[in-house]
Amino acid sequence: MSKGMGALLHDVGKIGIRDSVLLKTDSLSEAEAREIRRHPELGASLIGEIRFLENAREIVLFHHEKFDGGGYPAGLSGQAIPLGARIFAVADVFDALTTGRPYRSPISYLEARNFIAKESGRHFDPVVVGAFLWIPFAE
Repeated sequence: MSKGMGALLHDVGKIGIRDSVLLKTDSLSEAEAREIRRHPELGASLIGEIRFLENAREIVLFHHEKFDGGGYPAGLSGQAIPLGARIFAVADVFDALTTGRPYRSPISYLEARNFIAKESGRHFDPVVVGAFLWIPFAE
């Protein structure tokens, strides 16, 4: 099975997070933030024993790593982050920014594009961002 399944299952670990945390509309406490940061590991453990999902596991586990090493759960940086997870991180953040959440309204495609460009080299792999910026957007 392809790594594309990881994109579909990336947040499967959120089934182990309390709804009161997932649906909270104001700031998370430190304890709640720690709880939410557990979802990649929970998700990876949920699919870890399913053989046909083994290629998806790295996206589920590492999609919140940041290119500069400031992400979670492992604090990986640069090329140590699997390529599929580096690519998916851009798509995931774009989606998160442009769709409504209980705690914030969506922003425009252009604003999300500009945010991703600004985070190149910090949050995101600059090569992946470069490819993303070639995508034409029609709002």
